[in-house]
Amino acid sequence: FRRVLFRSGILGIAVGALVVAAISATSLGVLLATSALAFTVLKLVGATYLLYLGVRLWRAPPFRFADQPAHAATFGRRFLEGLSLQLTNPKAIFFFLSVFPQFIDLEANYSIQFAALVLTYSGLVLVIHCTYALFARRAKHWLTSERGGGAVNRAASATFVVFGAMLAMAHR
Repeated sequence: FRRVLFRSGILGIAVGALVVAAISATSLGVLLATSALAFTVLKLVGATYLLYLGVRLWRAPPFRFADQPAHAATFGRRFLEGLSLQLTNPKAIFFFLSVFPQFIDLEANYSIQFAALVLTYSGLVLVIHCTYALFARRAKHWLTSERGGGAVNRAASATFVVFGAMLAMAHR
């Protein structure tokens, strides 16, 4: 677990989630909570982006893990890659703005609740991504085949398209 954590950008992704959550809790979250137009525009932009990713991935050639060169990098570089990936990920902002407010009790201390949610989320990011990495290591043979790469592309593509369609149809 420790080896996976420090040889990947997972820790950077978790820290990026903390930063994105903090930004989402400020003025952008207030704007979306009070403006139906802003919420609808952001929702449709997000849905369009997910649909675009799904179509692009569906058309892509099967990903060949074996064809990828080894990526030798220091912990710091991988941390920064994970951090920048999360900070530029619009899906993370949509997640925090759409899911977290549902679990906030307006009668209780907002900061404590939000911190508990964000820290729990970041902890789960660490555990889930490390679990993915460990399973991926074990599934390497299948994933390096053309059939496996094509199946991964199709599954991810379908997921993006379904989430994009669900987001487009979502109501406040």
